[in-house]
Amino acid sequence: MNKVELVFIPSAGVGHLVSTVEIAKLLISRNERLSITVLTMKLPSDFGASPSTKPPPPQEAEAEVEAETSRIRFLELKPDGDVPTVPSPTFLFSFISMHKTHVRDIVQNIVRCESTRLAGFVIDMFCTSMIDVANEFGLPTYVFFTSGAGFLGLMLHLQTLRDQHNQDITEYKDSDAELAVPSFENPVPAKVLPSVVLDKEGGSTASISIFGRLREAKGIMVNTFTELEPYAVKSLSDANDVPPVYTVGPILDINSDKRADDAVLDWLDDQPKLSVVFLCFGSRGSFDGDQVKEIAYALERSGHRFLWSLRRPQPKGKMGSPSEYSDFNEVLPEGFSERTAGVGKVIGWAPQVAVLSHPAVGGFVSHCGWNSTLESVWCGVPVAAWPLYAEQQMNAFELVRELGMAVEIKMDYRKDFRTAEAVVVTAEVIESGIKKLMDSDGEIRKKVEEMKERSRMAVAEGGSSYVSVGRFIEDVMGNID
Repeated sequence: MNKVELVFIPSAGVGHLVSTVEIAKLLISRNERLSITVLTMKLPSDFGASPSTKPPPPQEAEAEVEAETSRIRFLELKPDGDVPTVPSPTFLFSFISMHKTHVRDIVQNIVRCESTRLAGFVIDMFCTSMIDVANEFGLPTYVFFTSGAGFLGLMLHLQTLRDQHNQDITEYKDSDAELAVPSFENPVPAKVLPSVVLDKEGGSTASISIFGRLREAKGIMVNTFTELEPYAVKSLSDANDVPPVYTVGPILDINSDKRADDAVLDWLDDQPKLSVVFLCFGSRGSFDGDQVKEIAYALERSGHRFLWSLRRPQPKGKMGSPSEYSDFNEVLPEGFSERTAGVGKVIGWAPQVAVLSHPAVGGFVSHCGWNSTLESVWCGVPVAAWPLYAEQQMNAFELVRELGMAVEIKMDYRKDFRTAEAVVVTAEVIESGIKKLMDSDGEIRKKVEEMKERSRMAVAEGGSSYVSVGRFIEDVMGNID
């Protein structure tokens, strides 16, 4: 029997690549005829991860996957032309489109192979420009949507407002308005809309157009599970103009535990159960000195044990990941380290899954990136929401208001990476959020514990996501049978 191949095109960035690799591994484990080619893009050094970022670089991650299976291969794409060096709201979209020519050449070679039947493209949510290439070959396109169903519904709704009702979405910038969005049960405050859709310099037009093309896909795999977002999933299923949605999550890199820092885990071993609040803000999350001091004051006053991942911001105008401090005392309040030595630990990069899995951790102050959100659910750790950028404000809103699974520190907080400007959140606000988060008898903790069990049931044989993955594979195989 001929081999059946899918071409995966993830967006540039570690978070998107990791979840793409995990869904690829899951798919080939469920069907022995299936093989996958992953086409990766490498961001310029000014935009990508810094050398101090701890997770393995893509080539090492690829080597790990290839050791597990010979049915996933990785090819690095080359851009056609000079990559822009100045950050802009539309940089990622134009950068992705610059790889079309190389994608076309690679796919042409796969099509010529007599032993392989190419069943379609699976593209990242930001890579909808690649639908053009798939169409040239008469191939169907599927989407792997690395965020949640609520956010998917929002972006499709914004496109409808713009294209069918002539609304200028950027008018919601700094507005107190609330929107009725089909994928959310509660009205959505304009203040939590993603910054890019409010950007008047072209980001709004480009992003809404990119996401609007999701409607052209044959199907959309969403990294969520029905039990987590029942209202959003039903709204998408009921919509007449949305392709079939496959809830396949949570898709997580649980094996990242093996890259854990023993010193961090040893420290946690010495702490009482559910006593530690963990602060971590993702691969790009960092704060300037004034905000760092407010966090430190809040932690000290709260009286709770803490593990704090603290990293140095990039200079203004740089888009890369934060770097590591050689000495935390250069940014922490004077005497803080000595006063909190018995109850807290400040670290650089954090082995997040390993930490969240530890029984000593009782709460997670998080930027609410979708991968981090799913990890907190999987590990049963309640969240205090402090979003920074991208769709994180929407995720925070969903966790706090829609699902009742998080407390708020500042749901509408934004950090502009082009200017490094952001409002300073006071120690009083942060301390209040931490105390609510660590309430041992809270209703939120009970909800998160219940969802932890449901997340594991969803991916087990017969669970909602397990069944949905099977339906997706049937659809793919139907393209060539």
